[in-house]
Amino acid sequence: MLHPQARALIDLMAERGVPPTHTLTPPEARRLYRERRSYTQPDAPQLARVEDLQAPGPGGPIPLRLYAPAPREAGPLPVLMYFHGGGWVIGDLDTHDVLCRQLALGAGCAVVSVDYRLAPEHRFPAAVDDCIAATAWVGREAAALGLDATRLAVGGDSAGGNLAAVVALQARDQGGLPPIALQLLIYPATDQRRGAPSHAANGEGYLLTRQSMDYYHDHYLIDARHDTDWRASPLLHDDLSGLPPALVITAGYDPLRDEGLQYAQRLTEFGSRATLVNFERMVHGFVLMGRALDEAEAAVGLCVLALQGALGTAPALRR
Repeated sequence: MLHPQARALIDLMAERGVPPTHTLTPPEARRLYRERRSYTQPDAPQLARVEDLQAPGPGGPIPLRLYAPAPREAGPLPVLMYFHGGGWVIGDLDTHDVLCRQLALGAGCAVVSVDYRLAPEHRFPAAVDDCIAATAWVGREAAALGLDATRLAVGGDSAGGNLAAVVALQARDQGGLPPIALQLLIYPATDQRRGAPSHAANGEGYLLTRQSMDYYHDHYLIDARHDTDWRASPLLHDDLSGLPPALVITAGYDPLRDEGLQYAQRLTEFGSRATLVNFERMVHGFVLMGRALDEAEAAVGLCVLALQGALGTAPALRR
């Protein structure tokens, strides 16, 4: 059953007249996505260090934001490269600022949030190329940034989970990227064919709709052949072996639920470690909605524990 808080949030957004994303232009959709933070996201935790940076990229400088729970002089910190969600069309450093702060503070690691190029102005594979370039740059510049590139994780939500999975595959297969300790995949989009049963079961009435997914897909991908390109659909890569451990978080009332399940299952079948946690009563996007949804905080806590274990920041047990 749908969580009562999720139902109340859906009703509140209907009362506010929030229009469906697929009826908006990309600039309008981006503005409304930023505005809804005021009633969905918790207050931003304070950190010792927050810096806006730029990495060189194939399409020009890539804006980054570095979050650290300790000052630079405290020593190098392990790092999570974070790729925001938003269907490759909306979302930015600010929409995911609170979550990145929560992860940095809770896990005791740095977080580098990546403001990759968005569609339709920059279509596939621009976002992929930017995320790979940003990760490679952080690996090269880690010492100067006060980071430890030997302890690096990748993560993201929705479209960002897709990008994190693709970066992990690229790091396994290509040079120029640091080794990756963890994939943090929050309701990831893994199959651009959009045919999983949850797309039909949850495609209407739970914030993310099938029409909105078609809107994101059609803005991002140029050619039908891209649906089966593993850089767009990592589920379809023919070899998922030898990948970093993954924590995959899904939501029961999310059209993308089964894509996360299927990706976790294929990782395990290929011998890669994957842990799947499904928040049965939640909707897509819930991890960002801690002001309205209690289970968002529980999900963030799971992410923190996974990062602590993978990056070696877990607090020592008291004797």
